Amino acid sequence: MDKALTELLIGVIARQLEGCRTVAIGASSPIPGAAALLVRARTGGALRVLMLGSRKHNAFTDGGRELFDCAAQGRIDAFFLGGGQIDGAANINLVGIGEPPRWQQRFPGSFGSAYLYFLVPKVILFREEHTPRVLVPQVDFVSSPGTSEAGIYRPGGPQALVTGRCVFGFDAPRRRFHLASVHPGETPASIRAQTGFDYDAPASVPITESLPPADLALLRGRVAGEIAETYPRFAATLFGREAA
Repeated sequence: MDKALTELLIGVIARQLEGCRTVAIGASSPIPGAAALLVRARTGGALRVLMLGSRKHNAFTDGGRELFDCAAQGRIDAFFLGGGQIDGAANINLVGIGEPPRWQQRFPGSFGSAYLYFLVPKVILFREEHTPRVLVPQVDFVSSPGTSEAGIYRPGGPQALVTGRCVFGFDAPRRRFHLASVHPGETPASIRAQTGFDYDAPASVPITESLPPADLALLRGRVAGEIAETYPRFAATLFGREAA
């Protein structure tokens, strides 16, 4: 685990959550979870964090069913999705590569991803691996569509794609990503070479901002202890911390 990159990604996601009131964190999501806890700590509890799998940082008593109910009621402002494949129209594939029923590779499955993709106003796509294997021209199977046709009720959808190399913003009307920033050590050319789909890029692309010292101290202190309750190995590896 690259500590500097992981802390950078936590900072990127934390900035994406600015202005949100309630964020839900799915299973196996330590980096988004740490980002949400950082925003909550930094704002004095203004952000409500619902982290599946946690006992301390989760008001749900019935897991996914309550999450789906809250999303339908408009009570979840942000959620995170990933995919075995993600394409340039923000479609995600959580089912498999190839053609059914003889898949070349199977993924975990769609579960409630499409439902949440349609209902949560700010969906942040997150995938650390940034290669043409993952970021493809067109997904083999659409688990969850990035956009919908006119006349379809859809208050939710993708706002950004955060990877281990860069940050993309998403233009829903144009169904297209644009390069928002590149992480330290990357260039617009290196991003282009490692991305399978086409996207827009400005003439000058900024470098992704690191966490300011105060936030970094908060992350390595209070937040590290809080995230250890749900993700002890992550906290121990990254911060050398046990649950607070």
